[in-house]
Amino acid sequence: MSTEDSSTVKSLYRDINADDEDPEIMEIESYCVNCEQNGMTRLFLTRIPFFKDVLVSSFTCDNCGLHNTELQPGGKIQEKGVKFVCTINTVKDLNRQIVQTNYATVSIPKLEFESPPNKGVLTTVEGLIQRAVEGLLQDQPVRKIQHPEVAAQIDSFIDKLKDLKAVKEPFQIVLDDPSGNSFIENPFAPNVDKDMTIHHYKRSRAQDDQLGLLEQEKAEQEPEKGENPEISDEALFDAKSEVATFRSNCPSCNVPCDTNMKMVDIPHFKEVVIMATICNACGYKDNEVKGGSGIEPKGTKITLKITDPSDMSRDVLKSDTASMRIPELDFDAEMGTLGGKFTTLEGLLENIKDQLSDSNPFFGGDTSDKKTADKIELFCKEIQKIISGERLGDHFILDDPAGNSYLQNVYAPDPDPEMTVEQYERNYEQNEDLGLNDMKTENYETS
Repeated sequence: MSTEDSSTVKSLYRDINADDEDPEIMEIESYCVNCEQNGMTRLFLTRIPFFKDVLVSSFTCDNCGLHNTELQPGGKIQEKGVKFVCTINTVKDLNRQIVQTNYATVSIPKLEFESPPNKGVLTTVEGLIQRAVEGLLQDQPVRKIQHPEVAAQIDSFIDKLKDLKAVKEPFQIVLDDPSGNSFIENPFAPNVDKDMTIHHYKRSRAQDDQLGLLEQEKAEQEPEKGENPEISDEALFDAKSEVATFRSNCPSCNVPCDTNMKMVDIPHFKEVVIMATICNACGYKDNEVKGGSGIEPKGTKITLKITDPSDMSRDVLKSDTASMRIPELDFDAEMGTLGGKFTTLEGLLENIKDQLSDSNPFFGGDTSDKKTADKIELFCKEIQKIISGERLGDHFILDDPAGNSYLQNVYAPDPDPEMTVEQYERNYEQNEDLGLNDMKTENYETS
């Protein structure tokens, strides 16, 4: 691709911006299943703040008035499934945005209600409840004639669902998606949401089969024509001395680009795999880190007191299982935020700041919530003060239950007076997030 072409390439997944004169909404004339005439389908590829790329489709028929919307994740299936448990305390909580993919199950434990996977939608908590009500009402006229007792029970249950929208007392809503692509909004970002817990879990084999991953795994394992199975991977590639390059799609603009992979030995730590992506089309640069030696027996919590501007140049290895905290700013980023990173402390704080400001279209323009936008802006200014050295004395905490994260000790091999490293026993929830509770390591040959 030429330099001229690269400068004109726009991201395939666009930020929502009122100033965008060309939002690139694709319109397709399509068949209406209701009146059997033609309606219009509109497709828009966009980003969900604090989440990822999605494709929103909307169908409208001017002949019969039929209207529906659907959502599909724009990215790949994630490495782990995700389960959101959100407590709804007030009517305002009904406005939380929800991304529900066609693999996700929604349940309300209080009513023993569960909605099986259906088409993907971008909606709110109230919208999910209303969708459940409309689904139950759909066949009620026929039911009242054929099965009046069942219809009466369903009417009673519908009333209970409608009562939830008044939020007379708190209730929980559970969103479970084995593909890892569903999402419930955190209205308190960048702070932790005390009313919501997020669990990342390893999928079962049945769930992998449901997602079609087993077929993909078989295809990858089958040797291509002309391939010599007797030649080992080690003979073809030395991970420690060579850099592997493979093609992938840019996470920002989705244009094909190169990703480089290399195994690196970090002094006073361990071996890790670093993957770096550079896109010539939009200028996107990113790196991702994977632990090269598996999960450690104990978790690691690293606490650094920032006392000098030079602390910003410390190397940081943040694995994708690590959470981050800055207690003085009431900032708490859960496991998985920003993925795996090998950078400096300054680079990591810049990544946090960029994700909260530049990468969140809902906090700018006509679509923004001013109170939330002001809060985000103030937080980013405080982060910038830490980066520039104007604000000292804050603590940066890196907590990794897998034990695969690292913060450079500039006094090594002597102890660092400003940094403490604690190793701890993981609790049940942390082992669950890492997929260790279901891992059988004794007598597995006989199972």
